[in-house]
Amino acid sequence: MSAAAASPHRLSSPPEALRIVVTDPIISRFQNRLRHDGGRHHWDMAAAWTPERQLEALAGADVVVCSSLNPAQAAGAGKVRLVHVTGAGYDKISFPELAPEAAVANTFHHARPIAEHVLMVTLMLSRNVAAADQAVRNGQWRTIATDNTVPFHPSLADLTVGLLGLGSIGAEVARLAGQLGMKVRAVRRTPTASVPDGVTLDWVGGNDELSVLLAASDVVVVTVPLDSSTQGLVGATELAAMKQSALLINVSRGPVVDQAALYSALKDQRIAGAGIDVWWGSPADGAVPPAAFPFASLDNTVLTPHHSGHARITFERRADDIAANIRRLSEGLELMNIVPRTPMPGTVRTPSLPA
Repeated sequence: MSAAAASPHRLSSPPEALRIVVTDPIISRFQNRLRHDGGRHHWDMAAAWTPERQLEALAGADVVVCSSLNPAQAAGAGKVRLVHVTGAGYDKISFPELAPEAAVANTFHHARPIAEHVLMVTLMLSRNVAAADQAVRNGQWRTIATDNTVPFHPSLADLTVGLLGLGSIGAEVARLAGQLGMKVRAVRRTPTASVPDGVTLDWVGGNDELSVLLAASDVVVVTVPLDSSTQGLVGATELAAMKQSALLINVSRGPVVDQAALYSALKDQRIAGAGIDVWWGSPADGAVPPAAFPFASLDNTVLTPHHSGHARITFERRADDIAANIRRLSEGLELMNIVPRTPMPGTVRTPSLPA
């Protein structure tokens, strides 16, 4: 989505020199791409600065590049014209304290790496990779040739993937899964909406048909955003509707899945396994992984630290997007990827890990 922050026509005067403050440590590693337009801007690479020094810089900033902006920072950035989030999520931006004229933009490019992660976890769980690896390290050679209790594993073309959501991530999972011969089913808010380019669905239903999707899927992939309608969307009832042989992979937000119900289903082997890349809190709370239940004790899980989208190309392209918007602002052009200044009705602003 885009919106005009200034006149969409090029100004007759030279591009404006802007004061830019970058507080996000990850995107700071790509500062050469951020600066590639060669503008006469003043850059404060402030990720490692003290909070007090950051506040001093924010007071004069035209542009803030960040993953979060707390109330004090937002209020202190009184001259800011563009807050550019370094990922897709903007739930850590303190909108109420932000100057009314400030635009907020985000950036994406994480769908392909996340889709690849989903397929990797599917293979790891369906082929018992972690257990096989550990057995070999322990000097055990367990295969169907040496132990008739070792199961045959399926090929991807044997499996049906069921998508909760068909946004950019869900659509990319559908494309890759389809290319590998998997059957693809999905539920979405508007099942009659056009199907994304390159996606072929065997079935699509509305959110009220979730139980139908769950019962027919071998791999259930959660990609919906977190809001009041999706918090706890997958609970005990939904997990009970899944096949005992099915896998659940969550690349959305932790609270979309009820963690108590998921832990119970995995512990009692009512589902075959789960890939958890998103959690129910922050590692800053002192728990790794950040959950109220000991998922790390379960051998039918693949646990990752919300890094499914962390491919280098993701951040290179995000830096390019940010650089392009800075150029547009300096030239008085329309900005891209502007997000709503007020949260969507029912939005749940919970702590989230970097996307």
